[in-house]
Amino acid sequence: MTDSELMGLALEEARKAAALGEVPVGAVVARNGEVVAAAHNTRETEKNALHHAELLAIDAACKKLGGWRLWECELFVTLEPCPMCAGAIINSRIRRVVYGAADTKAGCCGSVTDLFAMPFNHHPVVEQGLRAEEAQELLQAFFKDLRARLAARPKWKPPV
Repeated sequence: MTDSELMGLALEEARKAAALGEVPVGAVVARNGEVVAAAHNTRETEKNALHHAELLAIDAACKKLGGWRLWECELFVTLEPCPMCAGAIINSRIRRVVYGAADTKAGCCGSVTDLFAMPFNHHPVVEQGLRAEEAQELLQAFFKDLRARLAARPKWKPPV
């Protein structure tokens, strides 16, 4: 599969997250252009701060491939990885990260900081912006809808 097709699968995962009421982020781990694992955010559903799409996809890939070193693998993710996910990428030795939308609030591949430029023992290649508009549109639509639903909730009023 091409990079664009693999990102398309990550976007499908992001749509699954949105359907669950989760922030729409999806991730795919691939080796030699073939999907090894795919996942989407389930933090709210599972009530677990660790349930980021990247971590779930890396975990599934490790289990499928039978080891923690994913040095032959690439990660395709719809949103720039956060510090926790960037750490998992470093520790799992993923060779290349391709992400769609930049995350100016928590992105650690160059937006807020670049953890991959730090003197760690592994430095994945990073490519940004693949199908970024689609990823950004998913995120913007999700948060616009969330804000509308929150505004429509009845306001609590103290008893008189």
